[in-house]
Amino acid sequence: MAAIGLLIARLIVGIAMAAHGSQKAFGWFGGHGLKGTGGFFESLGYKPGVLFAGFAAFGELAGGLLTALGLFGPIGPALIVLVMIVAAGTVHVQNGFFASKNGYELHAFYVAAALALTFGGPGTLSLDGVLGLDRYFSGPVDATVIGAGVVIGLINLTLRRTARSGGTHTVATPGA
Repeated sequence: MAAIGLLIARLIVGIAMAAHGSQKAFGWFGGHGLKGTGGFFESLGYKPGVLFAGFAAFGELAGGLLTALGLFGPIGPALIVLVMIVAAGTVHVQNGFFASKNGYELHAFYVAAALALTFGGPGTLSLDGVLGLDRYFSGPVDATVIGAGVVIGLINLTLRRTARSGGTHTVATPGA
């Protein structure tokens, strides 16, 4: 029964994240595609915007698909954690917790789900389980990969440039 629960959770979290990435990458599901998303990223201080939008789209698409499939252990969830740290830290933290106020509630959910799926393992109803790849992942490996996602996300936050100074900062500008 645990394998069915993990499968359902992986599919919901992974497909939702991949769909979110496809909005950025392709303009699907009411998204703005790379060019439109790139313009938004530029307004947030990420330049060149299209490059950063591409990274975000890739992280969400790949992270979502790998998570949904249960493939390559913690890599998909680590990508989800990475992009959620950047999104929350850039736009949402300043608005408080609740999504109704554009806060970081949904981002916290995605991070929690990614961590739970990582440390709960992919389950037997995953590609890792079917292909025998789950034997390559363990608590220390999972923690290291997730830790790398956290560090890369935090580094990404430092790459933002303010419009006034051309310098970097890690705090989102009001109204962003």
